[in-house]
Amino acid sequence: MTKIKTILVTGSTGQLGQSIKSLATDYPDCKFIFVDRQQLDLSEEISIAGFFENKTFDVIINCAAHTAVDKAESEAELADQINHLAVKQLADIAKQHHSKLIHISTDYVFNGQQYRPYIETDSVEPQGVYGKTKLSGEQAIQNTLKTNAIVIRTSWVYSEYGNNFVKTMLKLGQERDSLNVIFDQVGTPTYAKDLAKAIMSIVHSLSFNQTSFKTNIVHFSNEGVTSWYDFAKTIFEYTNLQCQVSPIETKDYPTPAMRPHYSILNKAKIKDTFNLTIPYWKDSLKQCLTALQDHA
Repeated sequence: MTKIKTILVTGSTGQLGQSIKSLATDYPDCKFIFVDRQQLDLSEEISIAGFFENKTFDVIINCAAHTAVDKAESEAELADQINHLAVKQLADIAKQHHSKLIHISTDYVFNGQQYRPYIETDSVEPQGVYGKTKLSGEQAIQNTLKTNAIVIRTSWVYSEYGNNFVKTMLKLGQERDSLNVIFDQVGTPTYAKDLAKAIMSIVHSLSFNQTSFKTNIVHFSNEGVTSWYDFAKTIFEYTNLQCQVSPIETKDYPTPAMRPHYSILNKAKIKDTFNLTIPYWKDSLKQCLTALQDHA
């Protein structure tokens, strides 16, 4: 008889947390415990320690983060607590309880000045508080857990849940006749449900279920490449929204935090290691838009 795995998912009200929750019934061999900041507040060391006092889990999937990139510039201490110090605490707890840890990180650990897709071993040089704190979280895991942890870097996450680029474009496209969207930042959108499916494939993979495995960093996004401008154009094309989109440069839309100009991730490692097939970004966008229509 298959042993039931207990899986803790933090950040349960975020895009990825909700996407994993939507898949939970597909995994009868897993007992999921979903927590948001009401039950487990990563901004409070005491809240984290208290939550795990009488609880152990086979797997901890940490989807929680301070992801407000611009706000992080003025909330550096809070961003560091959630993205770094809390992650170190989770890694310590995972080590103590012999839990396996899956942690979500970001393309923002790179400087965005490269011209070929980033591999996991490329040098890191985050340009803002968000990227720096996420990198510190990655390093805390690697220093604490030499085995049994996987860091997944991802990019441009969107879904039918929460706030994201797709939902913002749909809202603005209905309200306005024209929009300016940045064209000189290129990357790959990631549909949170595809990332959720990849995480669950990893949880069920043979290599993950060994007694122990070497801690690893992998990259995941959908396949293909686009700019924010082309992403917006495609959203409007698929939904027949009559909104004129004009391309602008990053310098024409200043923000508190610097964005990477180039954040395409090479996914060969995660595909080879876990035998994953990753969908093309436009196909996944269609799926998300259909789900949003169903929810409407």
